[in-house]
Amino acid sequence: MDSSSSAEPFQDLNLTPQPHPPTTINPQTEPKPEPYVDECPPAPLPHPPTPTPQTPDVYSEYHRLSELFRTAFTQKLQQHGDVSISILPESDPNSRAIVPVPNPDSQLSNLVVTPRASARKYQNRSSELVRVTDLKSEDQRYLRQVIRGTRMLYDSLRVLAIYEDDKNRIVTGSRRTRADLKASQLMRECGLWLHRDKRIVGEIPGISIGEVFFFRMEMCVVGLHGQPQAGIDYVPAGQSSNGEPIATSIIVSGGYEDDEDAGDVIVYTGHGGQDVHNKQVVHQKLECGNLALERSMHYGLEVRVIRGFKYEGCLSGKVYVYDGLYRIIDTWFDVGKSGFGVFKFKLVRIENQVEMGSTVMKFASSLRIRPLEVRPKGYVTLDLSKKKENFPVFFYNDIDGDHDPIYYEYIATTVFPPYVYNSGNNSGCECVDRCLDGCFCAMRNGGEFAYDYNGNLVRGKPLVFECGPHCRCPPSCRNRLTQNGIRNRFEVFRSRETGWGVRSLDLIQAGSFICEYAGVVLTREQAQLFTMNGDSLIYPSRFGERWKEWGDLSKVFSDYVCPSYPSIPPLDFAMDVSRMRNLACYMSHSPSPNVFVQLVLYDHNNVSFPHLMLFAMENIPPMRELSLDYGVADEWMGKLAICN
Repeated sequence: MDSSSSAEPFQDLNLTPQPHPPTTINPQTEPKPEPYVDECPPAPLPHPPTPTPQTPDVYSEYHRLSELFRTAFTQKLQQHGDVSISILPESDPNSRAIVPVPNPDSQLSNLVVTPRASARKYQNRSSELVRVTDLKSEDQRYLRQVIRGTRMLYDSLRVLAIYEDDKNRIVTGSRRTRADLKASQLMRECGLWLHRDKRIVGEIPGISIGEVFFFRMEMCVVGLHGQPQAGIDYVPAGQSSNGEPIATSIIVSGGYEDDEDAGDVIVYTGHGGQDVHNKQVVHQKLECGNLALERSMHYGLEVRVIRGFKYEGCLSGKVYVYDGLYRIIDTWFDVGKSGFGVFKFKLVRIENQVEMGSTVMKFASSLRIRPLEVRPKGYVTLDLSKKKENFPVFFYNDIDGDHDPIYYEYIATTVFPPYVYNSGNNSGCECVDRCLDGCFCAMRNGGEFAYDYNGNLVRGKPLVFECGPHCRCPPSCRNRLTQNGIRNRFEVFRSRETGWGVRSLDLIQAGSFICEYAGVVLTREQAQLFTMNGDSLIYPSRFGERWKEWGDLSKVFSDYVCPSYPSIPPLDFAMDVSRMRNLACYMSHSPSPNVFVQLVLYDHNNVSFPHLMLFAMENIPPMRELSLDYGVADEWMGKLAICN
C-alpha cells in the first residue's frame, strides 16, 4: 500500500437529522416499484445449504486501510496498493464520502466454487456504504477484468440456458423460460454476484459510462443497480446505521408519466401509487426509496443514473445504459398529470464526465439513417466494401488526408489455395427442412450445434463445423451462421490514439458473430518468400486463444472441462493482407479485447486451413472501438504494423 493512501477517523451518517418535509397528503398505500418491463417477475430462488465459514487473513496494524480495501474488493487487488477510501467526517455535512466496515468473509478471492447441487449460501447485501477513490492504473485494469469476466460468465450462462431451453421445447413442447433469471440464479447460488459486502456510492470501479445491459438482472449481478424491479436502489432505514435510508442509483425508463428527462437535467418522479397498468391511482408517500432520495440530497450524495429505453433487435426489447453520476439538488411534492400527489426530484449531471451512453446510442441511430446529414464532413466513402457485404461499410477520416484503405481490394471472405478444396471428406448432412441435434454436422461438432437459434455462439471451441455446400439444409439453417455475412453496420475510421480502427453503428450483443478476418492464405514457403519482399503478413497461430474464455463455466460447475474437440493440428499458414483485405484488418490490438477469433469450417473440410471468424466477447455499444488480441503487437502503436 502506497504511503500516499490515507484513512481519516470516520463516523457514520448519523449527523443531526434535518426535519423531513411535511406532507399534507398521507393516504394509506404501499409504494410500488418502477414497472417491470420484461416478461414476468423474477422467480423465487432456492436456499442452498450453509457453507463452512472461512478463516479471515491477518494483517498488520499499519495496513488497516489495506484490510478495509481488501474487504471492498479482493485480496488480489490489495497488492496493487495506492487506494484511498473516502470517509464522511461528522463536521462536514456536505461531504459525499461514506463509511466502510470490514467483513473478511466476503472476499471474491475466497469463493468456493461448487456445482449447483451443493452451492454456497447466498450472501445478503450489506448496509455499509463506501466510496473508492485514487485507484492506480493497474487497479483499474484489474477491476475492469473482474467486471468483464463476471459479465462474460453471465452471458455464457444465459446463452447456454437459451440453448438448452430450445432443445427441451423441441422435445417436450414446453414454454420458454427466462434465461436471464437462470443465469443470475446460478451465479447467486455460487456467490458470484459482485459488491454484496458493501454498497458503493458513486462510480462502480470497472464499469464505465456508456456500458449497455440487456437485462436488469445483469445489473444486479455486477452491483450497478441492486433492485431487479424497483427504479430506486437504496439502503433501507432498518439497515442504515443512523436509521435513515440512502439512495445509490436510479433507473429512468419512462415508467412514470410525470418524469422529465432533458439529458443533463432530470425531473424524476418518486415511486409508489401506480396500478398494474402503470397509472397513478393514489398519492405517493415520503418513505422507502422516495425518502432515500431526499436523504441523499440532504447529505450531498451523488447517485448513479441508468437509462432504459426500447431498442429493436434485442431479446428483451429494451436496453439499459449507464449514463454517469448525478446530484439531487431539489425535491418537492406536486400534483401529477393524473391528479394525484407525487414526489419529484431534480437531478443535475455532475460536470467533467464523458458523454452519456444514451446520447451516443441516439447519435449512432441517426448516423445509420442519414450519415451525411449528421456528419457532413469526414466521409471518404459510404461503402468501403463496394457492395460485397450485406451492409455498407462506412469509411470516415476527419483527422488527416490519409485514404489508404480505399486502395486495397476488399474481400468479404478468405481466399484459400485451390488444393484446399480437393482434400478431406466432402460429405454433408441430409437435413431437408432444418438441422437438429443428431444430424451429421452436429455429430462432427461433438453431438450438438455451436449456435443457439438467436445466432449466438454457445461456447468457444477449437473448431466449429458449419453446414456447407454438400449439405441439403437451406441457407436459413442456424448452422450456417458465419457464412451468411455480417449482420451489423460498421465503420472504418481514423483515430489519433490507435491509427486505423473499426467501430459498429449497432449495439452488438455478447456471443454474436461480427465478421471474418479475411486475407489471402499462404503456405509456410510462400510466406517466407513474401516476407523477404517486405509484404505484411498475419499469422493465425499467434492470435490469443480467447475462445477459451467464452463459455468458461468453471466458476459455476466444478466438473467443467474446456472443450478440446474437434481437435486440429497447429495452424501452419499465414495470411497476406497487403493487397486484399476486409474491415477486420483494421481492428486494434488489445490485451483485453472485446472480440475473439473462433475457427470455423464450412466450404471445405481441410482442418489445417480454417476460416478466422470473429465474435463479440461482451456487449459492445455503438461507436465503441472493436479490438482483438493479436498475440504480437506493434511496439510503438500497440497494434499490428500493417494497420498503421
